[in-house]
Order: sequence, then structure tokens, then C-alpha cells
Amino acid sequence: MKKKSKKEINEITPLGDRVLIKPLSEAEMGTVSPSGIIIPDTVDREKSDRGTVVGVGSGKMNDDGERIPMSVKEGMRVIFQWGDKVELQGEEYYLVNENNILAIFN
Repeated sequence: MKKKSKKEINEITPLGDRVLIKPLSEAEMGTVSPSGIIIPDTVDREKSDRGTVVGVGSGKMNDDGERIPMSVKEGMRVIFQWGDKVELQGEEYYLVNENNILAIFN
């Protein structure tokens, strides 16, 4: 019997109204003190709720068959909730629906 090999995913392209987000690191999310200590925005905030958009689907179709354009673009920093964790080349990403993106920030 042959052993099945685990296929590594090299690229993910979101479909429809889905967005691929790379979570921000702790250093990107919080304030760093002069001595290099990271002070998070809030103690109870999870790091996975903020990230950078790295992939965007083509948009959702409405009832008339017209495509609704996406509100976010690659490179935007967003606050999001819920999403499916995806591992790509050893790094963690989230695949979320556009309606689970709460805000865009700088």
C-alpha cells in the first residue's frame, strides 16, 4: 500500500466575496516601549482580529446576476472577526467573508 503524501498549498485565490488575510504580528499590533517591550492595545484582544489583506475574490453575485465589487483591496489593513485558518508555506492566514470585515485602518 502506498502512503499518501501531504500536498503543500503554494497559492490560495479567494473566490466570490472571500478575502485572504495575514494576521498582524504582536509588534505590528501594539506599541513598543523604548526598551523594546511590546504593549498591546488591550490585554484581552486576540492578535488574529487585525491583519493585512493579501488576496481578494472577484465579488458576490446579486440576484440579477451582476457582480458586486469588493470594498477591500490587497494591502489594506483590516479589523475582522471569524474566519477559517489556513496554513500556507508555514505561515498562518485567515479566509473570511467580506461581511466579516468590520473596518479598514492605517
